Amino acid sequence: MSQVMVADATISNEAIVPNAKRLLFAGFMAIFVAGVGFAIRGAILGDWSKAYGFTDADLGAIGGAGLTGFCFGIIIGGLLADKIGYGPLVAAAFLFHFLSAVVSLIVPGGAERAVAYQYLYWGSFLFAVANGTLEGVANPLVATLFPHNRTHYLNILHASWPAGLVAGAFLSWLLGSQMHLGWKGQLGLFIIPVIGYGVLFLGQRMPKSEAAEKGLSFGEMFRDVGILGAAVVCLLLAFFFSGIIASWIPSARTAQAIGYGIGGALLIAVAVMTRFSIGSWLLFILFITHALVGAVELGTDTWIQKIANTLFGEGRGNWLFIYASLLMFSLRFCAHFIEKKMGLSPIGILLCAAVIACIGLNFLSVIQTFAMAFVAMTVYALGKTFFWPTMLAVASDRFPRTGAIAISMMGGIGMLSAGLIGGPGLGYTNDRFAGEHLAKTPYAAEYRSTTPSTFLGRGETYGIDAKKLAGAQKFVSEGTVATPEQKAVVDAYQQGNRQTLRADSVIPAIMALIYLGLFVYFKSIGGYRAVHLSGTHAVEPNGIPVTTESRV
Repeated sequence: MSQVMVADATISNEAIVPNAKRLLFAGFMAIFVAGVGFAIRGAILGDWSKAYGFTDADLGAIGGAGLTGFCFGIIIGGLLADKIGYGPLVAAAFLFHFLSAVVSLIVPGGAERAVAYQYLYWGSFLFAVANGTLEGVANPLVATLFPHNRTHYLNILHASWPAGLVAGAFLSWLLGSQMHLGWKGQLGLFIIPVIGYGVLFLGQRMPKSEAAEKGLSFGEMFRDVGILGAAVVCLLLAFFFSGIIASWIPSARTAQAIGYGIGGALLIAVAVMTRFSIGSWLLFILFITHALVGAVELGTDTWIQKIANTLFGEGRGNWLFIYASLLMFSLRFCAHFIEKKMGLSPIGILLCAAVIACIGLNFLSVIQTFAMAFVAMTVYALGKTFFWPTMLAVASDRFPRTGAIAISMMGGIGMLSAGLIGGPGLGYTNDRFAGEHLAKTPYAAEYRSTTPSTFLGRGETYGIDAKKLAGAQKFVSEGTVATPEQKAVVDAYQQGNRQTLRADSVIPAIMALIYLGLFVYFKSIGGYRAVHLSGTHAVEPNGIPVTTESRV
């Protein structure tokens, strides 16, 4: 398949269809819904813990389900988008959003821990499926609408995520902390923007991707993904299915074997479909790196409010979260300036972002005052802002033959990683470190959780009993006369939080090394350049000639 190397800086930024801005805004609203729901769920984790006695690992798994289901929506949506069109996928997402609300909200108030866990886990999972289906529409759609300025417009599209986080966190604070509305009333709010994106998409015609325009088959679209790229997805799916099956059968070994069997079968199917194409090593590296992106960005976001509330007082975590999200929203409109005016390629942007995120997490782990927390959060937000959309832009720029498949699989990998590794991993790590600090006090036997936490085959660890911790935190945070026992328990939990943030900073450090390697690679081949399929609308928009100028 003939491909053309194009320098985005010299090509018109005009969209390829007249209704592009409405479609961009519809996609914006779709991801906005995901942000609203994600923020509200993060804000009510403490309510769930107090109501049902969940451990941090339980909360991490429920939060993780709100991410893992995303993978199924975005990957299946990505596979179908170029064949059935975007309209049916939007309708399916609309239905899944309403179902998720029903399942989450019908959990009885006095339900047992195990019963409540199932309702909230599967409600979160359905919510994620809806979000993934929508992103399986929005990402390839925007990449198709603006083929010569993808970094800019994908960052604008994903500015909706922090915008939704701000709206959700603010509404949760207003209705929960100030008006004392229960968690069910707060959670149901995301239905309002669901109706909004449905109206915006209604009746709109949408263009085909370059791959669909060329009429490529599934096998041809998958060739760049190949066995290497599919292996990343299939491994994460094996983890996912192992966990699900383990809740149905008593043998962990059998569950793991079945999970890996499902992942292996899917990998073989891809190998056969692509005629045993190994795939692109570059796309393989991008997939692995995006797994790290999901773990550090969304996995951390799952816990950051709860950690900040622990360190600086109940409710203050919401304000830090809102502040960081507003920064992300604003900064994502600056990607065009950074790329075009400052001369940084997408890889250069990612390299700088990883270094800054690593510094930010370490900074957050040591600050002692709420005022300095804003400074540390500024650094962290500046780093994490550009990860997700810029990674999608790189995959879309370099692999147009994959159509919606590569960027949809990349999104699925990020969410699966966040759900299986980032959220649960941080929950497990927090339980472990907090438990270790508690063990140094005379109160370990009384305050240690009776429920063990586990994570991907690692040994059992015991954190702090959630209900007893909440009681101790109440006395300490309200400034009343707290006992030495209560102070020691709260301090142990806070120290565990700080140590967890330091451990989390290792992930962007690894990402920075990967991006540095990619930067050197593109420098060696003449610079980062976009690739377009010949004979498609992306090559010569509006008669503007193609250039081969490049930049790093």
